[in-house]
Amino acid sequence: MTWLVTGGAGYIGAHVVRALLDAARAGDERLRPVVLDDLSSGYAAFVPDGVPFVRASVVDTDAVRDALVAHGVTGVVHLAGYKYAGVSVQRPLHTYEQNVTGTAHLLAAMTDAGVDRVVLSSSAAVYGSPDVDLVTEDTPTTPESPYGESKLVAEWLLRDQGVATGLRHTSLRYFNVVGSGAEDLYDASPHNLFPLVLDALASGRTPRVNGTDYPTPDGTCVRDYVHVADLALAHVEAARALADDRPLDRVYNLGSGDGLSVAQIMTTIARVTGIDFTPERGPRRPGDPARIVASGEAAARDLGWAMRHSPEQMVASAWDAHRRAA
Repeated sequence: MTWLVTGGAGYIGAHVVRALLDAARAGDERLRPVVLDDLSSGYAAFVPDGVPFVRASVVDTDAVRDALVAHGVTGVVHLAGYKYAGVSVQRPLHTYEQNVTGTAHLLAAMTDAGVDRVVLSSSAAVYGSPDVDLVTEDTPTTPESPYGESKLVAEWLLRDQGVATGLRHTSLRYFNVVGSGAEDLYDASPHNLFPLVLDALASGRTPRVNGTDYPTPDGTCVRDYVHVADLALAHVEAARALADDRPLDRVYNLGSGDGLSVAQIMTTIARVTGIDFTPERGPRRPGDPARIVASGEAAARDLGWAMRHSPEQMVASAWDAHRRAA
């Protein structure tokens, strides 16, 4: 019995794999991980020794089906996909191919292999720019980018497959994932805030803030920033609940209930790294809402979700991993 982690060689996926491996070593052998990743943005070095690794894309139904059967997979944590909201505005077809077509192919392979449990890595981008202070799972979904739209369609695919085949599933919605749970795991994205800022500081450049005229207290975007290790634990608990046949809601927000602005994050980075800087100001990125902060109450109730790391710990862990990778 194993769980397949699609995108398991990526930044978030690798943390989920290690959390599953820890759970298996602690006695829950049902959660032993297997990784499937095409390495388009992941790294084979992120896959722990002894964890089976299948290099393939989720759009390759035959390869996914073969992996499910060969490794005795009983459930899937689906993280593979294209995740850049701003860039998705310029690459909508690519975004839909990876996130919608990929999910459809994965579900087809799961049906063929008799695998009936899946945890979907979704996104708070499905909400767009909600006119509420705190997003809940009942907040209307009005995505404003092809990325957000594609994640919502992926959720619908799971819902409809559940009706058709009895698929057991849940989707986890979250926004900005930061930090590191191990010094050898780092975020190398060319689009995410933390690696962009840390790369700039490490090379002596001045970081840039994209958009300073949003309708927020300091003019910069406000987001939930959640530590990747906390996020990984929630994925593991969702997988365990499905393995136990415990009832789960269709979607959960992994939110802070609070939120930080980009300007506040910049101040924290300067304080933790000891590098004083004043960010350059750049234009808004297409597809970026001004504010989105979500409640995590339902996930805390059912998945043990908790914000276990402070902003300073988020920055410090990311900085340590970044310097080791340099």
